[in-house]
Amino acid sequence: MQIYLSSNLKLLRKNRKKSQEDVAQELGLTRSSYSGYENGVAEPGIENLVKMSKFYRIPLDDLLKKNMVDLTESDWEAIEKGVYADVKGRKLRVLTAMVSETNDDVIEMIPQKASAGYTLGYADPDYIKVLPTFQLPFLKKDKKYRSFPISGDSMPPVSPGSYVVAEYIQNWESIKNNHPYIIITKEDGIVFKIVNKVPGREHFIQLSSTNPMYEPYMLDINEVIEIWKFVNYISHDLPEVTISENDLLKSVKSIQNQVNEMKSLMQKNF
Repeated sequence: MQIYLSSNLKLLRKNRKKSQEDVAQELGLTRSSYSGYENGVAEPGIENLVKMSKFYRIPLDDLLKKNMVDLTESDWEAIEKGVYADVKGRKLRVLTAMVSETNDDVIEMIPQKASAGYTLGYADPDYIKVLPTFQLPFLKKDKKYRSFPISGDSMPPVSPGSYVVAEYIQNWESIKNNHPYIIITKEDGIVFKIVNKVPGREHFIQLSSTNPMYEPYMLDINEVIEIWKFVNYISHDLPEVTISENDLLKSVKSIQNQVNEMKSLMQKNF
């Protein structure tokens, strides 16, 4: 696998019209250290890689593996504006999680009262460790799950007060159209919606509701912190069952047939 770190650092610095000395000072490095990274004669540790990724606002995976010589004009414009999209969800993120006393994964439940603070505490061990936890034995052992509170009536049959159990999505390219997901956003926090990719606009996803009273809307992928795939939900309410007229007629006929059969049996017995 080819690594493009040194050439990418040089391109990004020149795009910002800065000297090696300027960038080194902003990163808290010596000029010789930064020059070594650009020239490929030295390899930065993970701490400095993260610093450079944040400084240039480029996902770490792209900084290392993507040849930025191939970027389009619109990509460079996005970089200059600080809105270069992490469309694959590969920006370096640490998922803080809890385990049981036997070292098994557990499902953290985000209480309704704590949901407002999730966008700040999702990576904070002190926030995560005080959350209630539980286990569901039928879930896959090699996946990470979390339970999120649902408010509002935009996603029936999941009613307000329910909890959605969802699977953590590392690679956002695996998102399937017309499937429900928990989207954690910087502005709106925990959002439960049907997700669709937007052809020709890879920096955006469309979010829609199962309740037709709510209009679909577009979301910039840069606003997304985490994505979790819907697995099941826990609710105090039974979903309403709507029976079509045709099914109702079939049920009535079936009952009538059963009644007639019972009458025939009774007549034979008496």
